[in-house]
Amino acid sequence: MFEARTILRHASTVLVGQLAVMAFGIADTLIAGRYAASALAALSVGSSIYISIYVALNGLMQALLPVWSELRGAGDHKALGRSVRQALYLCAFVSLVGTLALCYPDPWLEYTQVPPELQADVRAYLQILAAAVGPSLLFRMYATLNQSLGKPMWVTGLQIAALGLKIPLSIALTLGFWDIPAQGVVGCAWATLIVNVWLMCMGIFYLRHLPLYVDYQIWKRIEPPNWSTIRQFLKLGIPSALSLMVEVTAFTMMALFISRQGVVAAASHQIATSLATVLYMVPLSLGIASSARVGFWMGAQQTRFAEQAAHTGLKLALLLALACSATLAYFSQALAELFSTDTAVVASASVVLVWVAFYHLMDALQAVSVFILRCYKMTVLPLIIYCFMLWGVGLYGAYVWAYQGFAGWPARPEVVTFWTTSSFALGLVSVAFVSLVLWSAKQRRVEMSA
Repeated sequence: MFEARTILRHASTVLVGQLAVMAFGIADTLIAGRYAASALAALSVGSSIYISIYVALNGLMQALLPVWSELRGAGDHKALGRSVRQALYLCAFVSLVGTLALCYPDPWLEYTQVPPELQADVRAYLQILAAAVGPSLLFRMYATLNQSLGKPMWVTGLQIAALGLKIPLSIALTLGFWDIPAQGVVGCAWATLIVNVWLMCMGIFYLRHLPLYVDYQIWKRIEPPNWSTIRQFLKLGIPSALSLMVEVTAFTMMALFISRQGVVAAASHQIATSLATVLYMVPLSLGIASSARVGFWMGAQQTRFAEQAAHTGLKLALLLALACSATLAYFSQALAELFSTDTAVVASASVVLVWVAFYHLMDALQAVSVFILRCYKMTVLPLIIYCFMLWGVGLYGAYVWAYQGFAGWPARPEVVTFWTTSSFALGLVSVAFVSLVLWSAKQRRVEMSA
């Protein structure tokens, strides 16, 4: 019970902050939908590309969580501070990669055959967000440090305050306000950039002045790159980042393939994506909290407690997923009406949301499992499973079924086709990942007791 309370307390704090950040996207969807259906469609495509690139880089930084949790569990505060400083080199490199990728999005647009009438808005949207990559990754590094210390409340407070800044900025810049001209979907991007710069500055200020960080001596002069340390980061971070990229692109590439079905399909999928992303914050928060606890106990050489924390995280994920999925399915019609006044979009989205509820149920256990597996240094096998199941079975299988037909079934070019196939693929991933967590935890305990 103690472990469950600790994980839930940590996860609930992280969840509030994550929901505040996800509300950025929900607010943009609502605001862009009021501007024009074409703006909502452009936002769907643009945000899919942005998330595909940014989340993979974000995952590389997030993979440092078990490293810093173990150092905290071992009581080596100075080593943790050195590790944070070395991570700045990694952050600088991945920020450059992300910025360049968003500045030149044409390969994405051409390969997925995004309609020409959307491409100009999508391109402008992404080029503004390119400037936000560095600040947002630095803030993610600050957030990961806090999560590893079991102190996520400062990050959550900043994220809630940022939401209060984001909403009025998006309204003013997207729809126009007083002397500010309406900029459509580009206004959403400018608001995101401003908020991310503010979050980065506040994170630096807190890191410099709060007593919480004094023992770690983070503000010592930065050492030259320690390639051994950086290689360890990359050994853990690259497979984790690639796994997250596969997971997210399998999710977001749906929007690019669905966009060829027209504005109604793209808009209804954007509504479904927004709500699925919000629901995902629950297992994401549990994964962060569970891995922080597992990593802490691993650092303290208490493998039995680490195994208990892993089991507890999985049980909580299943219970909360059942509650969230049932709620979404029951209120699907009402939720669709919140996002659009277009009758066709509401009708389409309300059907898709029922499938989103099933998708979330499949998604929750694998999301928590993959965080825990990083604590056991298992990252390559999950990557292989992700590639085969999510890209191969989920995304490619859906594409074939939707536009070519599959195994005697006629082509079914509908949004639901993609959500059905992806749910099936995620279900298989969940079975595999939960089995790996249970096996890894048991093996580590046996090895330590031998």
